[in-house]
Amino acid sequence: MRRRIGLALALVGAGLLAACGDDEAGQAQRGNTPILQAPASGKRAEQRVEERAAEPRRDLPAGGDFDFYVLALSWSPSWCLDNDPQAKTGQCKQGMRGLLVHGLWPQNDMGYPQFCASSEPERVPEALGRQLFDIMPPALGLIGHQWRKHGSCTGLSQADYFATLRKAREKLRLPESLQPRASDRPDSAAALEEALTEANPGLTREAIALDCDKSRLEEIRICMTKDLGFRACPELDRKGCRVPRLDVPAPR
Repeated sequence: MRRRIGLALALVGAGLLAACGDDEAGQAQRGNTPILQAPASGKRAEQRVEERAAEPRRDLPAGGDFDFYVLALSWSPSWCLDNDPQAKTGQCKQGMRGLLVHGLWPQNDMGYPQFCASSEPERVPEALGRQLFDIMPPALGLIGHQWRKHGSCTGLSQADYFATLRKAREKLRLPESLQPRASDRPDSAAALEEALTEANPGLTREAIALDCDKSRLEEIRICMTKDLGFRACPELDRKGCRVPRLDVPAPR
């Protein structure tokens, strides 16, 4: 819940920021900088993400002192109902995709690091942040906040961290029921987890944690190893919602 509140605050404040900035920094090492692809938009971007999921994984930077990653995916229609019902932000405007990356979080089996000391700049360059608009909410403030709170603790450079975030998203295939134009949505937490595991060989329910507001889906969190294989995460799994009736609002 605390992280979800942080997402809302970062997105609301994004319009006041000229670049990806915040007041904390994190632990990072400089590594080889992979080239990030320029963003695509609309249906073409969705297809590109899904197609890349089938590609072999490239070598990844090792990362720092933590146990695994959590890929946090926000269901935008739920966020918009709570925070931007008039659809004034880029995340909520008509035609935006349903599931967007909230962040990639370093996690320990018990607890997680945050706001680590860093040799990297505190601010994420605008050019780097904008390259993520095809998979994240188009909010530079959110992207900067994700770097300072979470990316800084991975032991990666900014460029390596966001490249790893992109590869993590490409690893996950979305089932048909979570596509923006789907007419048949999962109606329970168990049905949603089953759809995800069927679409992703090697993914088990123990590697999935759903975050709900009462019965409404807010986020999907997927646990991954440092080389982006799926792995169980008992602490997160225990905290995940298991509502028998799940509300998954449709995109606008």
